[in-house]
Amino acid sequence: MLSGPVAVVHRNALSPVVFPLPEMLRRCLLLCLLAVLALPASALAQGDGIVDKTLYKTGNSGRYLMGGEWLYRADPSGNGAQQGFATSTSRLGWTPVTVPNAWNAKDYSDASFAGGVGWYRKDFHLPSAAKALSWVVRFESVNYRSRVYLNGRLIGKNTGAYLPFEIRLPAGLLKRGGRNVLAVRVDDRRFPTDFPPSGLSTTGVPTGGWWNYGGILREVYLRKIDRVDFTNVAVLPDLPCGTCDAHVTYKATVRNYGDSAQRVRVTARLGARNVALGTLAVGAKRFATFTKRIAVKHPRVWSPDSPYLYDTSVGAAVGGRTLQTYTVRTGIRSIKVVDGHLMLNGKPLHFRGFGTHEDSLDKGFAIDDAQREQQIQWAREAGATLFRSHYPLHPYYYERLDELGMLAWTEVPVYSVKTKYLKQRLVRELAAKELASAVQTNINHPSIIVWSAGNELSARPGPVQGYYIQRAVKLAKSLDPTRPVGLAVAGYPSAGCQPEYKPLDVIGINEYFGWYSGPNGQIADRSLLSDYLDSVRQCYPDKAIVITETGAEANRDGPVEERGTYQFQQDFANYHFGVYATKPWLSGAIWWTLEEFAVRPNWEGGNPWPNSPIHQKGVITMSGVKKPAFFDLQRIYKGTKQYG
Repeated sequence: MLSGPVAVVHRNALSPVVFPLPEMLRRCLLLCLLAVLALPASALAQGDGIVDKTLYKTGNSGRYLMGGEWLYRADPSGNGAQQGFATSTSRLGWTPVTVPNAWNAKDYSDASFAGGVGWYRKDFHLPSAAKALSWVVRFESVNYRSRVYLNGRLIGKNTGAYLPFEIRLPAGLLKRGGRNVLAVRVDDRRFPTDFPPSGLSTTGVPTGGWWNYGGILREVYLRKIDRVDFTNVAVLPDLPCGTCDAHVTYKATVRNYGDSAQRVRVTARLGARNVALGTLAVGAKRFATFTKRIAVKHPRVWSPDSPYLYDTSVGAAVGGRTLQTYTVRTGIRSIKVVDGHLMLNGKPLHFRGFGTHEDSLDKGFAIDDAQREQQIQWAREAGATLFRSHYPLHPYYYERLDELGMLAWTEVPVYSVKTKYLKQRLVRELAAKELASAVQTNINHPSIIVWSAGNELSARPGPVQGYYIQRAVKLAKSLDPTRPVGLAVAGYPSAGCQPEYKPLDVIGINEYFGWYSGPNGQIADRSLLSDYLDSVRQCYPDKAIVITETGAEANRDGPVEERGTYQFQQDFANYHFGVYATKPWLSGAIWWTLEEFAVRPNWEGGNPWPNSPIHQKGVITMSGVKKPAFFDLQRIYKGTKQYG
């Protein structure tokens, strides 16, 4: 209670100066204090930046974006845990930031690329103080090794950079009516066994596939769970032909978070149609999977021409009350390899597309949906129908590609892992697990037409890579039998025919004939490209063949024969896509990349006048300026019948 005089201390005073407080002011202050104490938990959470909002639609209900202010501090010694960073409640030493955040954005030094340790902290109140609720924190992407603490206690760990992970907030640690402190230790130092690998070459030069941005690189959510939770939901279409009736299979796994068994009823939607998946008794802390296959007469088929999406959301109810909904919008379509060609709804694909990376001059990897949308619109402006990336993209991309009728080649960052490391059983198992996680995360997007198990492993695979390919394909098919599985490989004539590729449905060729010279100069002469592609077809007549990469660096005007000029890049694009046009068996071709991005220190990429570390094969600069080759590709892409 406030009564009597209040001590007001002047900053320079040696002792308090006491002033009598008028009765009216005392009452006002008391009412204000009582009003604050009476605020519901949801209002306190909103004050922390915890809002009922998501940056993409697919997924569980009950998600709250952990926006607003976060705190960050570097940990150059890596000993922050011993120094009390995980238990700190003071702001001293911490810098306010927002998340997503790449702590080394705009820093292109060797030390920045090599990586280090940093800490993030979020002080928050739960949106509801109800004791019956459980809470999970969901990280969309953290690079690379993370340790998560709640109120000073370690509650979970994760390794990886481009896929989401969730950690339950233990009820015994949560302060339901008070302030909680979430601390995250992030270590972005990479090793040769990571995905992608990084380290130093034998000459001490930093190696790696693209810039190593450290931090919480995508958004973070709190998830509210009222007794039951969907852990996995897959909605898989089966369309025998483009004009056939279809089937749709629902597979939903539910976890009971409660302390007693629950009878859980799961229902779904197929547009306006209700689908009952059944009722099961789910034991305390146990899981149950609900499966239902239904026939769909005269389906509206998803295609680039007409990307129709069905609401196929799934709900879980206990005692007649729906406790959680998992939002899914998917399309009924088929993607198969028939006689060595990718067929969408029974029609051949000849797609033209771009590679892409999430990167920006000011934010690094931690871009927002506005920049993602800009990339998509640039690709559409150029007439492209497909995106490929070296890692699973943010879900916003896939949702927009679904809506727009564009396609995606989705790959895991098992990139350029040396055979001596892939030889380790644990590395192979983790690589296959990476692919499985990518499939489970993005399985419901009709835009995804290929799951890729990696990129540019040894061009002459032996038993080690063969074992990985076999394991990865088998695992992906067990989770999703509706899509083909591929691999992107370096295109060298000396590689010959490789029996280790037998399990694959699709082979992506990264070809740079006339740009790089390759081992013993075998790809220096671009006139050899046509014969090389024919030899690939002869090796793999039953597999779909895609050009997954081609491109040339460009950063200046100059003669057409001078490497690195805009004019050379234009000529390169016209020549290569001209060759592709003579190969009707090619299922598609992708320019690498749409927009420039940061690669690694000392990058030159075959350009005699490089701008390290920027990868400048992109036809749009990092500042958003279109290069002349953009318009050449636009003419080529729009002049190509890409579907049907």
